[in-house]
Amino acid sequence: MHGVSAAVWLVAAVLLCAGEVLSLDLVLLMLGAAAGVTAAAALVADDLLPQLVVFGATALLLLAVVRPVARRHLLPRTALPAGNERLVARAARVVQHVGADSGQVRLDGELWRARPYNAGLELPPGTTAVVASVEGATLLVYPEELPP
Repeated sequence: MHGVSAAVWLVAAVLLCAGEVLSLDLVLLMLGAAAGVTAAAALVADDLLPQLVVFGATALLLLAVVRPVARRHLLPRTALPAGNERLVARAARVVQHVGADSGQVRLDGELWRARPYNAGLELPPGTTAVVASVEGATLLVYPEELPP
């Protein structure tokens, strides 16, 4: 009878691990691994209660300890800036005089409306500007070389 219960646990382990392919959350993988450990335990203990204890303890251990470590290693360590945040601190070339009311810069080949980050600053065409922040579709810029 040892072989039958071990085979059932082994089938459960394979099905749970196969289900992980669909979820990609590492929960089913941990449960599949626990079922695999229980299949080995079923070869030693034929009673269902010890097998359930082994499965429960192994599953809890894997979900509480191994899964968080595995997720930390699988997920990117730093999130990339999204949207307009990626433009901050980038250099742009002033195409049209940037003053209090208007201006235009070229960043990565695209034209953007621009205003000076600090009131009173003006940037002539040809100047290199740095993006301080983004308001809608307007870049707030300051000169690469700040005046003394």
